Amino acid sequence: MAEELILTDNTTKAQRYAELMPQIEGLIMGEPDVVANLANIASALKFGMGFFWVGFYLVKEDELVLGPFQGPIACTRIRKGKGVCGTAWAEGKTQLVPNVEEFPGHIACSSDSKSEVVLPAFKDNEVALVLDVDSDQLDDFDAVDVEHLEALMRKIEAFL
Repeated sequence: MAEELILTDNTTKAQRYAELMPQIEGLIMGEPDVVANLANIASALKFGMGFFWVGFYLVKEDELVLGPFQGPIACTRIRKGKGVCGTAWAEGKTQLVPNVEEFPGHIACSSDSKSEVVLPAFKDNEVALVLDVDSDQLDDFDAVDVEHLEALMRKIEAFL
C-alpha cells in the first residue's frame, strides 16, 4: 500500500483523476475491510482532488448514516428522499448540483458548501451507500467528475 499520493501539479481535472484512480485502486486492492477502504478513498479524494468535503453515507435500515469522511463535521443521519444524498438514494442515480441553494430540500450540513455531487453504489440491486462530494465553490463539478466518480463507485461495489 502506498503511504502518500503522487500527483503532478498543474494538470487538468481529467489528468488528475487519471493519476489518482490507479493509486486509489492500489490502496484498496487486497483489503477486505469496507470501512478501511472507504476511509482511504475519502482521504485520497479530499487531498488528491482538493475537495472541500468528501465522505460516505451508508444505508442502515431507513436512513443514511455518516461513514468515513474528510472535512468539517457533517450531518449524521439523512432520511430517504431528503436533501441531495437522500435523493440520490431514493432515485438510485447521480445527483449533480451546481448550486445547493437551488436544490429543493437541500440539507445544509455546512453553510460553506456551495455545489455538490452525490453518487450511489449498489449491492444486490439496492443502494448500499452514497459518496457525497462538496465544494465551497459554485458550479464546481461537471461531467468529468461524474465520469470518474461513477467509475470509482463501480470499483467500490466490488468490495461491498
